[in-house]
Amino acid sequence: MQQPLKALILTTGLLLSPQITASTDAQTEALYQEHCASCHGSDRLGGMGPALLPENLARLKKDQAKKAILEGRAATQMPAFSSTLSAESVSALAELIYQPPATEPVWGRTEIIASHLLPHPAGTLPDKPAYDADMMNLFLVVEIGDHHVTLLDGDSMLPVHRFASRYALHGGPKYSPDGRFVYFGSRDGWITKYDLYNLEVVAEVRAGINMRNIAVSADGHHLLAANYLPHTLVLFDSDNLDLLEIIPVENDAGESSRVSAVYAAPPRGSFIAALKDIPEAWEITVENNRARVRRMETDTWLDDFFFDPGYEHLIGAARDGKHGLVIDMDTGKTIANLPLPGMPHLGSGITWDYQGSRVMATPHFRTNAVSIIDMNTWKVIKTLETAGPGFFMRSHENSRYAWVDVFFGPNKDKVHVIDKQTLEIVKTLQPAPGKVAAHVEFDRYGKKLLLSIWDEDGAVIVYNADTLEEEKRIPMTKPSGKYNVWNKINYEEGTSH
Repeated sequence: MQQPLKALILTTGLLLSPQITASTDAQTEALYQEHCASCHGSDRLGGMGPALLPENLARLKKDQAKKAILEGRAATQMPAFSSTLSAESVSALAELIYQPPATEPVWGRTEIIASHLLPHPAGTLPDKPAYDADMMNLFLVVEIGDHHVTLLDGDSMLPVHRFASRYALHGGPKYSPDGRFVYFGSRDGWITKYDLYNLEVVAEVRAGINMRNIAVSADGHHLLAANYLPHTLVLFDSDNLDLLEIIPVENDAGESSRVSAVYAAPPRGSFIAALKDIPEAWEITVENNRARVRRMETDTWLDDFFFDPGYEHLIGAARDGKHGLVIDMDTGKTIANLPLPGMPHLGSGITWDYQGSRVMATPHFRTNAVSIIDMNTWKVIKTLETAGPGFFMRSHENSRYAWVDVFFGPNKDKVHVIDKQTLEIVKTLQPAPGKVAAHVEFDRYGKKLLLSIWDEDGAVIVYNADTLEEEKRIPMTKPSGKYNVWNKINYEEGTSH
C-alpha cells in the first residue's frame, strides 16, 4: 500500500530527549513515525490501534485527542507521552491526524484478505454453551468509554463476561439467526465474529478504512459491510468472514458514493443500502455468493431508513431535514411525502398497534418532538413536544409504554415515557442529574428494561417495565447501546433493526 509522501521525507534524525518539540511538518511526521506508527500504521490507516484519519476521528474532539496523547487511555495499550513530548509536539501531532493524507488511501481485495484473522475456524468450538443462562435473554452492552463489551444475563441482570472490542463500535451488533454468534462492526472497518457459547472470537477481517455498519442476511449465510472509505459495499461469507465480493458504489454516470448504512430485509431475502452522495437506494440480493444490485432512484438524498414490518415500504429521511419519503419496495416508486421537520432519526423508529392501525414513531435530531405516523394513510397523527431533540426510542410488544431520550441540549439527563394508547407523555425521569441518559432496551419478555447513563463513571439502570420503578444499577464505563438476543433476531417491533 502506498504511504503518504510526507511519511517518506523524514523518519529519523531527531534525538530523544525528556521532551521533544516539533517545529516543522517534517518533524511532526517524524514524531508520528517514531511514536505512533507501530500501532496506528505508518500511513495512519490503523493496525493494533485505530486509524487516525479525520473521518475515523469524528467522535473524538481535538482536545480529547491531545489529552489521550498526553495521558494515554485507560484499559487500552495507548501509553502516555507527557514525559516524552512537549505540549507543542502533542498539539502538532493532533493537528496532523485531523488532516487528510497526502495520497488517497487504498483498501481493496489485497488489503482485506491480508487483514483476515481466524483464531477459531467454523466448527472447531463446542456447540453447547459453557455457562448456564437463557441464551435468548442475553444482552450485549457496548461500553464505549474503554472499548469493551459486557455480556449480561437478562434474567439475573448479572454480568456473565466482559471482553475488549475494536475501537469505536458502530451501528449495533448483529446476531446469527440462532443467536449463537454476534458480529460487531467498528468505525475503522473491523468486523469481529464472536461466539456467545464459548466466549471466544471466531474470526476478524477489516472491510474498509471507515465503515458505517454491517448487516447479516436472514438465512445467516452472508454479511454485508457498508463503507464510507472506500466507497464500497463488501460481501463476506458469515462462517469464517471469507471475502466474496467488493461492490463499487457508483451510479450510471460513474459518480461514487459513501454508504450511510446497510440493513437486512428478511421477508425479501435481501439487503437494503442507503447511499450518502447519490439519490438512490439499493436492494442487494445474493445468489451463488454474488451480489445482484437493484437501484431505486429518488428525487433527493436520503440519510436514514425505516421499514414497515413486512418490508413492503421504505421510509427515508430527506437530507434537508424537513420531510421524509415513503418508497414502495416492489415498484421502487415514491408513494408518499411525510412532513417531518427537524431531521427524524428513523433508524431508531418503532411501531405498534393503535386503535386498529399500525403506527410508527420517531424522535428528531433537531427539534423537540416525537412524530407519530399512521402507516396506512402515511399521515402524521400526532406530534409530541419533548424536552429536547432525541436520539433513541424503544418499546416492546408486551409493554404499554415507549421510551424516548432527550439526547441533545440542556435536558439530556431526562427520559420521557409515552403511553402507546393515549399517545401522551406520562412520566419524565431524571435518573442521574447532569449526565446523559439514553438508549433503552427491553428484555425478551418486555418485563424489564435497561437504560444507559453515558458517562465514564456510568451505569446501566434496570427498570420494571410496568411500574417504571428502578430496580438496580450496574456500574459500567460509558455504556451506550444494549442489544437483547431475542429482540434482535426476532425483529421485535419495539427495537431498531
